[in-house]
Amino acid sequence: MDASEGPRTTKAKKVFNLLLTVGLMVCLILAVLPLPLLFMGAFAIAISVNFPSINEQKERISAHAASALSVVAVIFAAGVFTGILSGTKMTDAIAQSVVAAIPESAGNFLPLITALLSAPMTFFLSNDAFYFGVVPILAEAAKGYGIAPEVIARASLIGQPIHQLSPLVAANYVLMGVAGVEFGAHQKFTLKWAALLALVMLVTAGLFGIVPLF
Repeated sequence: MDASEGPRTTKAKKVFNLLLTVGLMVCLILAVLPLPLLFMGAFAIAISVNFPSINEQKERISAHAASALSVVAVIFAAGVFTGILSGTKMTDAIAQSVVAAIPESAGNFLPLITALLSAPMTFFLSNDAFYFGVVPILAEAAKGYGIAPEVIARASLIGQPIHQLSPLVAANYVLMGVAGVEFGAHQKFTLKWAALLALVMLVTAGLFGIVPLF
């Protein structure tokens, strides 16, 4: 919003933005239109109301264009990567290889193994590839040892703190652009804390019986 505007105009625009945001959230929940259309429509309304001048709109779009383009590029790249893994059945082969590598004597430790695998696999693979490709096969293998599928599902969530550092998470690029931090520096600093958080989650889940470790 323009700094030269009067207090009343500024307040009115804040109220309008709040109502627009609430309206957008309601439409998203009700699935009134496809998600891209809702966001594009809300953006068009917001920028037209807050920045009536074409020059102001160009300045605002230019200020955020770099972050938006990088995120779009990453989303397309992640989509291609995930599509290749799924279309070529590489995800299924990875899952079968993982299960085959687990000795029968370690079958009772499948929840613990799943929890430990969830960190590196969700880092290098997308969530879809891991949860729709690998986890169902691990859950099927666990049935033979009397382990319920929901136990494997809970164990597979332990690695999510480390997944958030994956280059396949598009939101990271927006955050890095806003913070002015290099992605590699962010990973280097945050990885130890994410690993510690995952370890705390694993120990806590084991103590409370959420994920039986053996």
